Amino acid sequence: MGRAFEFRKVRKMKRWDKMSKAFTKIGKELAIAVKLGGADPHGNPRLRSAIANAKGVNMPKDRVEGAIKRASSKEAENFEEALYEGYGPYGIAVMVECATDNPTRTVANIRNYFVKAEGSIAMSGSLTFMFERKGVFRIPAAGIDRDALELELIDYGAEDIKEEDDELVVYTSFADFAGMHKALEEKKIAATESKIERIATTTKELTEEQAEEVFEMIEKIEEDDDVLAVYHTVA
Repeated sequence: MGRAFEFRKVRKMKRWDKMSKAFTKIGKELAIAVKLGGADPHGNPRLRSAIANAKGVNMPKDRVEGAIKRASSKEAENFEEALYEGYGPYGIAVMVECATDNPTRTVANIRNYFVKAEGSIAMSGSLTFMFERKGVFRIPAAGIDRDALELELIDYGAEDIKEEDDELVVYTSFADFAGMHKALEEKKIAATESKIERIATTTKELTEEQAEEVFEMIEKIEEDDDVLAVYHTVA
């Protein structure tokens, strides 16, 4: 399937192997969710999503509960959400979502990743038009009929369902994210991950070697503890 495919596969496995980093990122997602909507997951859809994502990476229940408790205390770290935009090698647009308690440190680190890859940071808001915010739900494909699932979820805002490796990926509009999350819970369909992602509306074809160079930069960015997600316009 080509070097680029194999490189992406290796990257995916490396991400899942680094469980401590995954737990750190989930912990920040939990903290931000509690800060914005409270510690009760029943009334806080974002917190329910964060808890589901924690289960998806096998984060122990006591660590999840501890993170929520810490986020609810007066001594909780004050994480801020931040979005950085830039161009990587070959003019690829890149969006970086972060959660940080030190914006000065974070922006310096992000800029450094771009510069080392001969890219550059862009002005805030200059690249957002190239991405559309979508609800994305990842469901284990084993034992699930894709066509039946699509019929079952279309009334709740499912726009598309794709197969990726051993998962079915359900896409909704940003507005339908909370409704789909509730529908999956009620139907007892366990998503390993549910989140709002930035989907590129315009993409660029690269050679395998060029794509590998871009993915190497993205991997370095993803390894930063302040980074929650990275999106790009590689086709």
